[in-house]
Amino acid sequence: MRYSLLDLAPVPEGSEIPQSFQNSTDLAQQAESWGYARYWLAEHHNMPGIASAATAVLIGHIASQTKTIRVGAGGIMLPNHAPYMVAEAFGTLASLYGDRIDLGLGRAPGTDMQTAYALRRGMASGHGAADSFPQDVIDLIGFLGPLDPEAKVRAFPGQGTNVPVWILGSSLYGAQLAAQLGLPYAFASHFAPQALEEALELYRRAFRPSAFLDRPHAMIAVNVFGADSDAEGIRLRTTMQQAFARLRLGQPGKLPRPVDDITEHLSAAVLSGVNEALSVSATGSPDTVRRELAQIVERYAPDEVIITGQIHDHSARLRSFEIAAEALATI
Repeated sequence: MRYSLLDLAPVPEGSEIPQSFQNSTDLAQQAESWGYARYWLAEHHNMPGIASAATAVLIGHIASQTKTIRVGAGGIMLPNHAPYMVAEAFGTLASLYGDRIDLGLGRAPGTDMQTAYALRRGMASGHGAADSFPQDVIDLIGFLGPLDPEAKVRAFPGQGTNVPVWILGSSLYGAQLAAQLGLPYAFASHFAPQALEEALELYRRAFRPSAFLDRPHAMIAVNVFGADSDAEGIRLRTTMQQAFARLRLGQPGKLPRPVDDITEHLSAAVLSGVNEALSVSATGSPDTVRRELAQIVERYAPDEVIITGQIHDHSARLRSFEIAAEALATI
């Protein structure tokens, strides 16, 4: 099982953004030694607890501090950007770091509507930028593809770099588009698992071979909260439970410290919704994490797994990703 890592460059309570970037650099270097295939960063905006907003810039830094691991976006939220500028940014990254750069594309803005307006995309007409997502993906692939001497607009850097493009999604929309275009597909099951099985089935059934892939390639995202004991893993998970609840309530902040009893901090109704959203997870001791990851892999048969997990303490976060790697290396 090929396994990868998704990082949001979290900013824990009691810490600041510069330290977050140091932590992500350390994690990427450790992930490389643990056998992770990819290190992806995600674009989010106006969130005090997530520092990966300028995603391409941070990808460049991480790539400069590692040697072999693939580094990329999981993903770039395309409605926020002109496809041409994304092509130039990732063409630059590919020119600097060779065939180590991935470009995952999402259709959501990755923020609230006021911040989406501040990003200045799709506001000139009555149609949102997401409406143009399929054509934007096609245009972007063209800017990264082989040089067309007849084209009036070409991306330099970009043209001829052939940066691999993935479609990201949490619904059937992305699955259908990835299948039609013959692109690899990554499902955001770490926070929106409801349509996971249906999306995978649709993607595999409707997939059309392309110049990029001759068969479907599906990745699923899984939260891991690994520790030396089940009890400690459950305690580490309370950080993400609190963070997700606050986000749903419109109160995003820095990454909360773990608590001993989550039921004292979240109502039963809120906790139930959070736990449902985070149900594609493995939590506990190394043996428990290995068993639960194996069950997830057996159930969904992904071609690749991407591991994430918002954990407050950096050393505990490192240990959790190491436990996940040890488990997945045996599956």
